Amino acid sequence: MSLLLRLRLAKQRGEAILSEEKLTKLAVDPFEIAARHDIIVQAKPDTASGVSGMLLRHGNSFGILYASDIPNEGFQRFSVAHELGHYFLDGHIDHVLPNDGVHASHAGFSSGDPYEQEADNFAVGLLMPAKPFRKLMGRSRLGLEDIEAARDACKTSLTATAIRYAELTDDAVAVILSTGRTIDYCILSEAMKSLPDLTWLKRGSQVPAKTATARFNADNSQVLRAEREEDEIDILDWLGGKRSSMVTEEVVGLGRYGKTLTVLSSRKIGQDAYAEEGDDEDDLVERWTPRFKK
Repeated sequence: MSLLLRLRLAKQRGEAILSEEKLTKLAVDPFEIAARHDIIVQAKPDTASGVSGMLLRHGNSFGILYASDIPNEGFQRFSVAHELGHYFLDGHIDHVLPNDGVHASHAGFSSGDPYEQEADNFAVGLLMPAKPFRKLMGRSRLGLEDIEAARDACKTSLTATAIRYAELTDDAVAVILSTGRTIDYCILSEAMKSLPDLTWLKRGSQVPAKTATARFNADNSQVLRAEREEDEIDILDWLGGKRSSMVTEEVVGLGRYGKTLTVLSSRKIGQDAYAEEGDDEDDLVERWTPRFKK
């Protein structure tokens, strides 16, 4: 089974838990779900650097510790949901915690381990199920403002919400997490992927020099103070490719987390991609009309 399929199934498993628990409203409370399964959850302020949470096992009893050194409710709730992923996903307990002891996790899409990635995607499905999340989208200005509104409704971390937003939006959106000069990851919406010959920003690659993000990250104090910057930039400067197109670049520092979130957004790109294929107006309407399953 491919990793992409495993991650999709993990996300679906998170959504399925909501149905099993008969939880239909946002925001989803992972602490409540843990309590329903007799899993004790406690804050742990002195976890090792980079550790977001821990799953503890003693026989058939389980507990969760979550890092509280970063005072961010959304990140802490995501960390608990991540540990629930290890608990609920098939094969995870046998792999990460086959015997009594402690498993330390690195939630927040920072790990290359497939089990950690699956747990992250479980947390996304659990806390931001697709159908109700889509209803939150489009109520505010495209980009960071709309993402923050969805974050507030879901009580999730900004980075996790931005990733879910990029997955589900019909607009051209790119979400980039960076540390200093280095890219941690880059997520592109389907409309953004429609641009030809893009350069995919891989983990460990350099933040492009001509961007607002590069200027912002050059002063780490801006990151720590959670300051913001916004600019208009040619998508060529970020993702390369063959077509020039202006997008909005929004940058926000993530405080003590030490990282920067960048959101690139445009409503024009996806529509242009279809138009350049020679479609007439009727075909464009057909392509962009939403289809709903009964």
